[in-house]
Amino acid sequence: MAADAIPPPPPGPLDAPPPPPSNDVIPPPPPSNDLVPPPPPLETVPPPPPEEDGLGPALVKPQKQIKKANSRKQPPSIEDILRVKRQKAEELAKPRYLSKAERQRIALEKEQELENARRRKELMQQHRSNTLQKRRAMASGERMDIDTDSRAIPTGPRAMRQNGEMQSPRDMPPPPVPKQDEKRPGKKRSAEEAEAAEAALNRQRYMGTEQAQSTFSAKKKRRRTTEKKFNFEWNEDEDTSNDFNPIYSQQIDANFFGRGKLGGFTEHTAQKGAEKYIQALEMRDKEAGKERAAAIREMERRRREEGGRAQLDLHWSEKKLENMRERDWRIFKEDFNIATKGGNIPNPMRNWDESGLPRNILNIVDSVGYTEPSAIQRAAIPIALQWRDLIGVAVTGSGKTAAFLLPLLEYISKLPALDAHNRNDGPYAIILAPTRELAQQIEVEARKFATPLGFKTAVLVGGHSIEEQSFSLRDGAEIIIATPGRLLDCIERRVLVLSQCCYVIMDEADRMIDFGFEEPVNKILDSLPVSNEKPDDDTAEDATEMKRGIYRQTMMYTATMPAAVERIAKKYLRRPAQVNIGNVGEAVETVEQRVENVQGEEKRKKRLQEILNSGEFAAPIIVFVNIKRNCDAIARDIKHMGFNSVTLHGSKTQDQREAALASLKNGTSDVLVATDLAGRGIDVQDVSLVVNFNMAPSIEAYTHRIGRTGRAGKSGVAITFWGNEDADNLYDLKQMLSKSSLSKVPEDLRKHEAAQQKGGRKGKQGDASGFGGR
Repeated sequence: MAADAIPPPPPGPLDAPPPPPSNDVIPPPPPSNDLVPPPPPLETVPPPPPEEDGLGPALVKPQKQIKKANSRKQPPSIEDILRVKRQKAEELAKPRYLSKAERQRIALEKEQELENARRRKELMQQHRSNTLQKRRAMASGERMDIDTDSRAIPTGPRAMRQNGEMQSPRDMPPPPVPKQDEKRPGKKRSAEEAEAAEAALNRQRYMGTEQAQSTFSAKKKRRRTTEKKFNFEWNEDEDTSNDFNPIYSQQIDANFFGRGKLGGFTEHTAQKGAEKYIQALEMRDKEAGKERAAAIREMERRRREEGGRAQLDLHWSEKKLENMRERDWRIFKEDFNIATKGGNIPNPMRNWDESGLPRNILNIVDSVGYTEPSAIQRAAIPIALQWRDLIGVAVTGSGKTAAFLLPLLEYISKLPALDAHNRNDGPYAIILAPTRELAQQIEVEARKFATPLGFKTAVLVGGHSIEEQSFSLRDGAEIIIATPGRLLDCIERRVLVLSQCCYVIMDEADRMIDFGFEEPVNKILDSLPVSNEKPDDDTAEDATEMKRGIYRQTMMYTATMPAAVERIAKKYLRRPAQVNIGNVGEAVETVEQRVENVQGEEKRKKRLQEILNSGEFAAPIIVFVNIKRNCDAIARDIKHMGFNSVTLHGSKTQDQREAALASLKNGTSDVLVATDLAGRGIDVQDVSLVVNFNMAPSIEAYTHRIGRTGRAGKSGVAITFWGNEDADNLYDLKQMLSKSSLSKVPEDLRKHEAAQQKGGRKGKQGDASGFGGR
């Protein structure tokens, strides 16, 4: 028994195999599990003589006994499992040679397996589809004959079919005898079942009994809970349209007591009741009834006008100033595209009467013809009247000149008048402009308001003799409009001092920086007195504190905010308020932009002649070019076309510039041919057309060019000729056109290769606006 319980170790891979038996006795079959070595034969039991039967030589009895004794095998140990595993790994690691025929056989077997799997899949799909069709036919009560394949769908035993057709249920034979259950105890298990059972016993021994694993999935549960949470399908029961049934045409909302206007009554009912009460009061009391009735009617009128709900339903233009709420001011700013920032900023003004300007200035505004204030005037004037520093960012042609002139006049009206004692101390205010034309234009606009008030203005620009300009200052001037270069020249020559200057305005500050005036502007601002500077704290935002003393007020108006302009603002402005009107860098919405791809000067001249002779556009018309020498050549061609033309560029003298602008404004000339010198600040009334004979060197210059038309709320047209030489600006031009509601992007520009990405011309110029060095 000891030998049966502990079998000797199996021979190693190097041991020689045992010799085959000498007789014809069939050796015992190997065990089903390869991991269990076969037990060695017992030599103590002699083999009995063989017994013959009809099937062949029988097994000897000792071997039957050994089998019976070893039927209950013990599972292998871990060492045996590892040893067998190593042996198999070593055998697999050895190189194995396959002949060509063997490789072909393996390939054919794999191909046959794939083909069988594919056919099984097709048959299963066909079977499922036929089953689904049968179920649908049975559910609908219809009979459905499906031509099925005998290989795909089981059609019953062959005995149930005759000539390929199924027999009726009456002719069906009895069902076959059920097969013997394979799991009965009396039936022997196959080798695969025995191997699976032994593997299960091994797993249970070494890994323990299997635990019940949860099949819960949070993802599946989440999918189930949210699967039908949102349903966007339309249902006829959810129709919310008006019901034209006469029964439901007059529906009355239920009013509960205490929930209505007056004791549960609606507004209409309350008004009728109040009017009946007033009439009864007049009838009963003849003497004092009328007075009491008038008082009740006035009280009811005020209640309706100033009531909370009634005021919410009104537009801001229909409300009184005291009834305006935060929501109304927000809508008001959105209507005029106003954005403000910078601390305690007052609300904008809705009309001139709410501006806070003195009555004498408002009378001048009415006489000049300013009926409605522009967006920049609505937002900037109330801030400037609180003596705060201001940065105004607005598009061209938005009325910035009046926005800083009117608060300036109100400011200096509180100062003492200039006389023999203080006229030599300089002006009260200076206005800096980048070009001579813009300075003269501001001076013309300032005279409209300053002369009726008794204030004097003077202009200091280049092109005129400095002695003549100093002679005009002998009697003093409260306001001086100048360019930075000429004003600095006058200060250095002691022609002018700024000892009592307390108001500084910089118009088109970004272009002054583009022209290289940053250093002159800094020198001018450094020459101002330091005794009236504002404190750089919260006091600069308090209007009450600012009005107690005479502090210097600085205002800066610009179209863009480059780094140099920000440096000046941080150095000389104290806690400024910033006002943005519209989208900075975009064209005016009242200008229709048209672009045409015209190559070559001759073709452009012919196209220009067609535009001028079309009769669609009335004078005055402005034509922009990029080079000075082209101005005179194109002006001569326009004269040959039958139109009066003048030129404006940097090589002209100041008198020639002024004469050209004067002839265009008074109608003597029809067309002005100019460079970018006339691109900003030039205000000519009723310009119907702007033609860019050459595309501007930058998109900013293009924006200011087309801003010469469509000013003061009027409409205008800008036509631009472009070619392949303008490839660096085509992308920005396409973006500008796409943002305009009146303009369309032509197909040749949309599909142009250079319009697909931003060009690099700006980086080559070293200037953001395209004016540097021109």
